[in-house]
Amino acid sequence: MMALNADGQLRYPAATATQARRELLSPVRVLWHSATAADSETLLRSNEKQAFVSAAAAVCRLPPGAGLLLDYGIELHGGIRIVCGRSDQGVNRVRIRFGESASEAMGAPNNDHALHDTILDLPSHGMVSYGQTGFRFLRLDVAPDAGGEVLLLGVFAEAAYRDLVYAGSFHCSDERLNRIWQTGAYTVHLNMQDYIYDGIKRDRLVWMGDLNPEIRVIASVFDDRTAVPDSLDFVRDRTAPGTPINGISSYSAWWVINQYDWFQYRGDVDYLRRQHSYLRAVLRQLAGYVGADGRENFEAMRFLDWSSADNEAAVHAGLQGVLAWAFDAGERLCLALGDADDAKLCASCRHRLLAHCPDPGFNKPAAALLALAGFGHPATVNTDILARHPFAGLSTFMGYYVLEARAKAGDYAGALEVIRHYWGGMLDFGATTFWEDFDLDWLENSGRIDELPISGKHDLHADFGKHCYTGLRHSLCHGWAGGPTAWLSEHLLGVKFLEPGGRTVAVAPRLLDLEWLEGTFPTAYGPIKVTAERRADGSLASDVRLPK
Repeated sequence: MMALNADGQLRYPAATATQARRELLSPVRVLWHSATAADSETLLRSNEKQAFVSAAAAVCRLPPGAGLLLDYGIELHGGIRIVCGRSDQGVNRVRIRFGESASEAMGAPNNDHALHDTILDLPSHGMVSYGQTGFRFLRLDVAPDAGGEVLLLGVFAEAAYRDLVYAGSFHCSDERLNRIWQTGAYTVHLNMQDYIYDGIKRDRLVWMGDLNPEIRVIASVFDDRTAVPDSLDFVRDRTAPGTPINGISSYSAWWVINQYDWFQYRGDVDYLRRQHSYLRAVLRQLAGYVGADGRENFEAMRFLDWSSADNEAAVHAGLQGVLAWAFDAGERLCLALGDADDAKLCASCRHRLLAHCPDPGFNKPAAALLALAGFGHPATVNTDILARHPFAGLSTFMGYYVLEARAKAGDYAGALEVIRHYWGGMLDFGATTFWEDFDLDWLENSGRIDELPISGKHDLHADFGKHCYTGLRHSLCHGWAGGPTAWLSEHLLGVKFLEPGGRTVAVAPRLLDLEWLEGTFPTAYGPIKVTAERRADGSLASDVRLPK
């Protein structure tokens, strides 16, 4: 299981089986307790994961009205196990509150998709498990009218996760980038549950557009061949052909893009053949969204990302890029399937779309998607829009495509600085996973998420957010935010697939301002290992080791 080692860094799992597991983890600190709570520190040392007939040597005592706040040190998915000592009054009632931040656990957590705030009956001389959500903190309060004190032998996080091999890796001379790579990988790992979720705390749903950065991270990190196709098929099987996926018409385009990305990474022709009939239906559906003038006319919910939701011109420009990108992916898939007719349909639709290039204004997500889809010159888009005020106008979802567009323009150094400042800014304020959305302006005069709110400072979790993620509803572990992990592996390790599955690859490591780097990139044939360092004369020395 992912956890913190003695140096406060993430340690990787050593497991080899791709299966669901659960692990009990002790809290690492008591962040707050009421004056009447006694011996709460014993919970940090407890190994009492099972109730026993005799009294434990050490026990935390909470009289009626008492409470405490536990910190498990890192974001986790799952619930808790409370192990209770013998109580003369029998069952006792407690209130528990999960929190991705200390503020959330101490406040009024959101309680719609996953229950973060609830009342539990605790057994005497027994134990109870509860919860399926994302959290780092837990507040527990004994009901004021309880008949007597609650004896706690242990309060453990019951972490649920897939045992996965981290076949991909990335290490370099900049520890900040190492932490960002690890955090992005861990964020996506937590969201790989039965299917790939957008976020483990709130929606816990399979959203097709949100899935694209997660697929790219998974392909860069994990030697897993089940979570992605299971998730793609789960949505396909619940969406009639010709119906917008997830109720968002552009998410049907993302399904095609995701199918192409997965085929390119894994090269599974048999899996692709099983998608053929549905793919043909989706491509005809998408062809209906191409207007006579070459403009996209997506229906249903016209969604690009939340940062652009109030800007219809940007939404149109971004969706024009997504649709053209989907037809490019669709043409390549059809050619791989030997389907010349549908490949021709895709090429025709893309040609019509490219004839109409909307003005994205200065909206970075829209401009990036247009550049990636073949509209305009990438260097011009980068200079005029993406590199201007580079840390503003980003989102954790579409920020990944801004990085990709800057790389396409050759501005790797500029993209790297965005990663350090924007994603690194979350780490500076206590994040152990990346968030649903983020703005660097939020950090001004704000407290950390792993500390209690401070009078006179903004509450970084409760005071910000908009649309569907206002305040404490904001997810602090969202898979679409892991994009920098994929970007660092592809563009600094420099591994680019030229044929599906990595049968042929181009490897060109880039040090930029680094002194050295090393890492591995998974392929269908085994991992590619890359090392590079700067010689004394400033030149690059590199070594690439390929699987057979």
